[in-house]
Amino acid sequence: MLSEEEKKEIDEEAEKYEYRKAAGPEALKIVQRYRHWISDETLKEVAEHLEISEAELESVATCYNLIFRQPVGRHIILVCDSVSCWLMGYEHIRDYLFRQLNISFGQATSDGRFTILPVGCLGTCEQAPVMIIDEQVYTNLTPDKVDSILEQYT
Repeated sequence: MLSEEEKKEIDEEAEKYEYRKAAGPEALKIVQRYRHWISDETLKEVAEHLEISEAELESVATCYNLIFRQPVGRHIILVCDSVSCWLMGYEHIRDYLFRQLNISFGQATSDGRFTILPVGCLGTCEQAPVMIIDEQVYTNLTPDKVDSILEQYT
């Protein structure tokens, strides 16, 4: 069930829109902030709370690539796969992350700490290769730098 805090935040967001259903994307983000992903049951509860159909809300959830419909790690690593990052060693950093964490794109580490996802340009091409963990941007990546960055996240 949606918590009272989740409902309150969703209602506050919905007040900003002429139509309650327009708050769908933000409502999903609110709930995901608490639960880390959106299960089918959660999607149904949010749809009921916003008084829209599950199908409408599902179409929103599948449109946004940062609405997670399956469990993810506590920390999301977004690895930029733009042309600039490819030219500056994206593949090397991606493969290094895969080996260090023993996962691939879309998977969570066995301890539930990390999930790695590809992402288009992060807008820091002059500092490629680049990744974001949660909301923190890391640039000019090397394997040694990746190791020290990962150590910061528990």
